[in-house]
Amino acid sequence: MVVAPSTVGVNEPFHVGVKMLTAPYSVGTSSTPPCTPSLLGPFNASPRGIEYLDNVPPDWRGAVDVEGGEGYDGPASFSFAEGSGPLFEDPRPIRRFGPVRFTSPGAHFLTLTTPQSGVTRRSNPIIVTRDAPDERLYWGDLHLQTYFSDGLRSPEALYCFARDEAFLDICALSDHTKSLTDRQWDYFAAVTNDFNEPGRFVTLVGQEWTSKTWGHRNVYFPGDKGPILRRDDPVHGELPKVYEVAREHGALVIPHHSARADVELDWSIGHDSEVERLVEVYSVWGNSERPEQDGNPRPIRVYKGEKQGQHVVDALRLGRRFGFTGGGDIHDGRPGDELHHFQERPREYRLLRRQGITGVWAGALTREAIFEALWNRRVYATSNVRILLRFSIDGHPMGSEITSEGDPTFRVAAYSEVPIGRVDIVKDGEHLITLRPAAQKFEWEGEDRLTRPTSWYYVRVTREDGEMAWSSPIWVSR
Repeated sequence: MVVAPSTVGVNEPFHVGVKMLTAPYSVGTSSTPPCTPSLLGPFNASPRGIEYLDNVPPDWRGAVDVEGGEGYDGPASFSFAEGSGPLFEDPRPIRRFGPVRFTSPGAHFLTLTTPQSGVTRRSNPIIVTRDAPDERLYWGDLHLQTYFSDGLRSPEALYCFARDEAFLDICALSDHTKSLTDRQWDYFAAVTNDFNEPGRFVTLVGQEWTSKTWGHRNVYFPGDKGPILRRDDPVHGELPKVYEVAREHGALVIPHHSARADVELDWSIGHDSEVERLVEVYSVWGNSERPEQDGNPRPIRVYKGEKQGQHVVDALRLGRRFGFTGGGDIHDGRPGDELHHFQERPREYRLLRRQGITGVWAGALTREAIFEALWNRRVYATSNVRILLRFSIDGHPMGSEITSEGDPTFRVAAYSEVPIGRVDIVKDGEHLITLRPAAQKFEWEGEDRLTRPTSWYYVRVTREDGEMAWSSPIWVSR
């Protein structure tokens, strides 16, 4: 696993995350928790049968060669000889190497090779600009469960994993609030704030509110605290009350796995456009963008499958102005790098999908800047791959609501270490244009004629290996 920053300037130094991989294996449990996050601990198994799995060799001391191509200035190799795992007494081969820089602009990749075996892996695309970027692309998982509800591992261990093993920039706990006491909620917020480190790792105070009538909504606060919201609370038990609290605190409300048939989510009721500005389009449960019969290659296939009328395009057709996020909704203790489909029990977990992550275009890696980008929908979802995606209409970025005096002009740019097989421009829920670049670097401009007072457009990218990305929509009014 090779993870580099997606956006840097010429001659700007950076570090690259590397994790050596092997076949997943059960870590086991220990009755004595360490003082700091560790592989062993009492919360590596849950009553539903989930075990904490690892996919990193317990101890590997080999070397890795690095090739960066034109303009690369950095180490030609590095070694794990000293052991460098991020946890307590951790010899696993996980580290960041560098500093690295590029002396020329453009789309760059790093290629890493283990000389002993010849195994090669390419990094995500690194877009290098002549000047320091005004806006950078950051990656996050905003949806994870701890052992306090129905997941694995402690809040501290999950944040450590997201930052040091999945190499994410952004993370948020979103445990089921029905499982938390008021004191535990205070502890969750305290741990979240402890891990928030501007410029390195951003955390958001979040929670999951669940209802059989209103569906599942995650709530994220812009600051360091917010009230706990529970479905069985007489004060906050109804969705309109959740919206009321969100408005009071400037919080975001994000519905998720909307198409799951066992979760009732009626888009025609229960919406507040002021605070419900995003929707989680993809997670381990599958893709809620559109029905399988309309071409969805990763429909929800557990817990009764998907239900018609509950997909994201159904909400957009009703006038909901949702940006798109990708989330984990992970329960296996591995935010940003899930292994659910290797679980022995419960059986349906082997039918889960690769998790989602969210790309965030923000001016800085701070809580304030990340929340502002989420609020303004400068975000997009992927199936846990770091496709770099830009989409604009008449110069306005994804998530915008604009007025056009003429026919809108699109610009799409997508880069990936795996060739991009297909790019779809979607208009009002229908395919408008399909392009097949079969390339790692794709840039395109096009136009459309407005046929309604207002239309909405988004971009769906599919790589040749089947991994995907979805831009947030742009709404265009005549």
